Amino acid sequence: MPSSTTLKLSAELKDRVAEAAEAAGRSPHAFMVEAIEAQTQLAERRREFVASALEAEREVAQFGLVYDGDEVLSYLQAKLSGQPVRRPRRRKA
Repeated sequence: MPSSTTLKLSAELKDRVAEAAEAAGRSPHAFMVEAIEAQTQLAERRREFVASALEAEREVAQFGLVYDGDEVLSYLQAKLSGQPVRRPRRRKA
């Protein structure tokens, strides 16, 4: 069962939400719930991205092996255009 939450909005924001919701064919309530859901998902994805980047940084620090970005880009471009190409080599950081 959903729980209730109260949001205090300025009159200007409340009017803007009402107009945007109407334009989207939604009630202001549904519009705000969707907006909160979208921002929550965005924050969760950002947190996961940062955690993944920090883990990659720890792996580089631990093992010291990386790929040169320019070599990877050239490899991918050649691969996508169907050209025979050798994989880039990992190097010490």
